Amino acid sequence: MEKVEWKISLKIIPKVLQWFLNFCLIVLALIMSFLLIIEIIDFIKIIVSAGKRDFKLFLANILIFFLYFEFITMIVKYFKEDYHFPLRYFLYIGITAMIRLIIVDHEHPTDTLIYSLVILILIVSYFIINITPLERPKRSLFFNKKEEQ
Repeated sequence: MEKVEWKISLKIIPKVLQWFLNFCLIVLALIMSFLLIIEIIDFIKIIVSAGKRDFKLFLANILIFFLYFEFITMIVKYFKEDYHFPLRYFLYIGITAMIRLIIVDHEHPTDTLIYSLVILILIVSYFIINITPLERPKRSLFFNKKEEQ
């Protein structure tokens, strides 16, 4: 009897955790959507203001906008692809974040060089992901070939 209850609880726990994760992601997406709207309002304020225009600030706000947008898109993809985060979206977010850092904080040349190298590594990673086949060979086939040799 205890064995049956243990198996049932092992099936229920992942479902409860999945529901909790989904709820938290929906709340996070709503908060990010709200912040995205605030960024749009900030864009309008920067454009309408008649004073000195700070293009660095405007560009930094655009990149923050894209970061929010990419995170929301990643959450949408998570639900569309049966609870799976595509790795390429993390790479997009990383590249955008590094570009924002270069634009906002470019006073130290060594930091800018390091940020550029990080972007290069992320782009190479994206290239490797695109040329790698989506399906992996089954493990049993690999072991069978190894045993034959």
